[in-house]
Amino acid sequence: MKPPTITTPVVQLRDATLRFGGRTLWSGLDLDVARGEFVAVLGSNGSGKTSLLKVLLGLQPLTAGSAHVLGQPLRRGNHRIGYIPQQKLADDGTPLRARDLVGLGIDGHRFGFPWPSAGKRDRVDRLLADVGATALGDVPISQLSGGEQQRVRVAQAIAAEPEVLLCDEPLISLDLRHQRSITELIDAQRTRRNLGVLFVTHDVNPILGMVDRILYLAGGQFRIGTPTEVLDSEVLSELYQSPVEVIHTGDRVVVVGTPDGAHTHPDNPYEVHHAHGDTDDDDPAVMGR
Repeated sequence: MKPPTITTPVVQLRDATLRFGGRTLWSGLDLDVARGEFVAVLGSNGSGKTSLLKVLLGLQPLTAGSAHVLGQPLRRGNHRIGYIPQQKLADDGTPLRARDLVGLGIDGHRFGFPWPSAGKRDRVDRLLADVGATALGDVPISQLSGGEQQRVRVAQAIAAEPEVLLCDEPLISLDLRHQRSITELIDAQRTRRNLGVLFVTHDVNPILGMVDRILYLAGGQFRIGTPTEVLDSEVLSELYQSPVEVIHTGDRVVVVGTPDGAHTHPDNPYEVHHAHGDTDDDDPAVMGR
């Protein structure tokens, strides 16, 4: 009998704790993310979602516990990790073209000036084609729409052929059509490249059909499970220590009654957001620390 294949998780946390001052964002967190798995990270502002990604990027040390990516200790500049930041429009007049931004994903982590080459140009062209942005290659990023910029940032994130993809609120400020196109694009790259994905979001609805599991952070506690297991009135009421109602309507979810002020989007009553804003919700400075 052939022994089962043991695959190292792309992300592994054990008894992980993170505190800022006297405030505990989360503690005792055990999480394995497998190759090809799509894990959504939900929670209100200040719950530790962005900080979790900073930990995995080697930018924020844990207070206690351990974390590994692909079986290795965390470090800054790990090209095996792809990262898609929050959508923020480039300043007017920025000369950087879309292909230049993607090129930085190929060799921007190396020391010295990145020299152009035919091989690199061909690779950038293939990456732009992969995300449906061939026509945008020579356009300055300041002239791209929010959705177009995020397409280019997806190409940049996968340029170094990572094995895990971290997404930090990549849908903020995008309309429903662009939200759909970006989530489908990320999911297609996940499937094609067998990426483990951690996707931080305030609204699970655009990715609900793609999600394997949810990590829900609230009040220093957490819950992990399938969408059905976690997006449940009893589970969230216990997590928040306050009555919370989860309403399933068609293929969407509405969460009502969270103490942090969850609300539906005024233009779409079936979109659930826990807070407005596109800032780093876990940064100590934002939290007044």
